[in-house]
Amino acid sequence: MKTSRAWFVAVPALLALGLTACGSNTDSTSAADEPATTKMADMNTNMDMDMGDADATSADDVAGASLARGQFVLMDTRPAGYDDVAGTATIARHTAGTTVTTELTGLEPNVDYISHVHAQACANGNAGAHYQFEIGGAATPPNEIHLAFTSDNNGTGFMTAENAQIAGVDAVSFVVHPAEFIDNKVACVDFVEDLTGSTDAALAAGLGHSDMDDMDDMDDMENG
Repeated sequence: MKTSRAWFVAVPALLALGLTACGSNTDSTSAADEPATTKMADMNTNMDMDMGDADATSADDVAGASLARGQFVLMDTRPAGYDDVAGTATIARHTAGTTVTTELTGLEPNVDYISHVHAQACANGNAGAHYQFEIGGAATPPNEIHLAFTSDNNGTGFMTAENAQIAGVDAVSFVVHPAEFIDNKVACVDFVEDLTGSTDAALAAGLGHSDMDDMDDMDDMENG
């Protein structure tokens, strides 16, 4: 599914659309009709907020990371026109914090999207609320993990976001929404560890390369 990443730009201006409304009863409104790159530059001038960098190291390429990933499943709340959405999301926990990458096809072309790490499984209350490092804290990065991007002409989307904290065990799922319809969850991923127990190891040990090497050796022995 790899495509040219030149199309995909982070859109921090989507905060103006009411990102905290995810799961609320109020639809958000669209931002001013201006180029996404202009909106991003304006917001970065005023806010220290990481909502994605298409050129960042993808989660599954982070050296020594604990990885969990999954395939998107469609949600009943999706708007019309999203029945063919598919793709993946991957979360990497590592010594520098957390990296999340998502890649999708079947989106509406040239549309702004916002996506978040969630604290419940996809089937549990439509993934519930956003995952927060400090529960009850700010509903924006860096206390939450948000990825914002614009789909290309083919309806493909890609983005990676980084956070300086290691996400806890409650960061279990990932949801994508059209930015203009923040309450309409399109699709959801349940994160499944590549290596069982690696999340706990990341949180307990800070996840050095040797930790993962040791776990890999143990897994090889158990599976003989």
